[in-house]
Amino acid sequence: MLKRFSLYGFLKNQQYYDYFLLLAFRQMGLSYFMIGVLIAFREIMVNIMEIPSGAIADLKGRRRSMIFSFAAYIISFATFGLTGTAAMEGRLAQHTLIPLLFLAMSFFAIRDAFRTGTHKAMIFMWLYIHGRSEESTRVYGYTRSWSKIGSAVSVVLACFFVFETSNFIYVFFFAIIPYLFNIINFLGYPKELDGRIAEDLSIGKMVRHLKETLVVSVRQASLRRLILESMGFEGFFKASKDYLQPILKAAAIPLTALLFSGIQFSDEQKSVVLIGPVFFVLFVLSALASRNAYRLVESPGQEEITARMLWGWSVVIFLVLLPAMYFGIHSVMITGFVVLYVIQNLWRPVLISRFDAHSDKAKGATILSIESQAKSSSTMIIAPVLGLAIDLARNHGIGQSEFWPVGVLGLVIALGFFLTAKRVRN
Repeated sequence: MLKRFSLYGFLKNQQYYDYFLLLAFRQMGLSYFMIGVLIAFREIMVNIMEIPSGAIADLKGRRRSMIFSFAAYIISFATFGLTGTAAMEGRLAQHTLIPLLFLAMSFFAIRDAFRTGTHKAMIFMWLYIHGRSEESTRVYGYTRSWSKIGSAVSVVLACFFVFETSNFIYVFFFAIIPYLFNIINFLGYPKELDGRIAEDLSIGKMVRHLKETLVVSVRQASLRRLILESMGFEGFFKASKDYLQPILKAAAIPLTALLFSGIQFSDEQKSVVLIGPVFFVLFVLSALASRNAYRLVESPGQEEITARMLWGWSVVIFLVLLPAMYFGIHSVMITGFVVLYVIQNLWRPVLISRFDAHSDKAKGATILSIESQAKSSSTMIIAPVLGLAIDLARNHGIGQSEFWPVGVLGLVIALGFFLTAKRVRN
């Protein structure tokens, strides 16, 4: 099963659109405001559907939920690709395009809601059935490393597709192929990973299951702390990680002029020159971090010590990033973001293992969906605040680079959780 779990992660991360999503929307003729509205709509839809989807997965079958999720992915990709291509070629008016993009984003949100937490719960169920629960950090880190290897391969293929076609929209069509293969992969999962399936799933049963899990998540101090930590670490990371892209763009302008002064590239081709190599290295390092995260947890119960250590490392990184961002030292900024990606890929397996240790196996997918919704809610709050702060820094000329608020907020969050983390003695 480890091969199937790993194959899932590898195929799931063939997200060729992810590195060019904004550029694809621009090629369709959308304004930045409308792009922002679409992304906000996606986050709202994910939040609305997140917890009920976890309850449905726990009660009706996790394999079915995963297959439904990836079918929604494919419908979303096809809609984005077909409508976007028609709009780019002038065959679809904007007033017709926008509702179709909202429809595509709805399916995109459905797939996120039904996927998040469900596959992790299946991994932990398999470990529990086979008496290997103590290996949760190692096994999840191993399968997550294959996801990052998939990302490394994905960015290379995505850059190749864009370079060859000079079109950002076509990557949606290419992404359909690996997702079809993942549905075939799910068909080979054993039925035992579905958990205890309810014979007749009713709204009442789902609500009771959801209520019981929410009560436990709020009342149980250990779970409450884990959810808050996820909101702080994962929520901030999700809101801030994409600022690496404009930093790379700013650094790439002089680099491209130096290395390719005599070569004419299209704008689409120029976009892959620095994004491809940096993200490839980033994902390879992330894969190594995920695969070796278990080495930080050598004995049962040591997850808490490791978590506090990772918060401490984050404090140090933000202390270095803050002046680098203020004075616009691009090499340090890029290196700092890469290190944060590595820390996040050490952090995630440890966090998920801590959730597994403190939660009921029968409610695993629901609790992890609650964690995902909390993280998403945190991102929805942090992202506009961070964006506003960066806009103010740029408009008022505070600092040689406008991205220093990322360092300030990151430092405040990391320091707060580091100082309040539970001290556990060996």
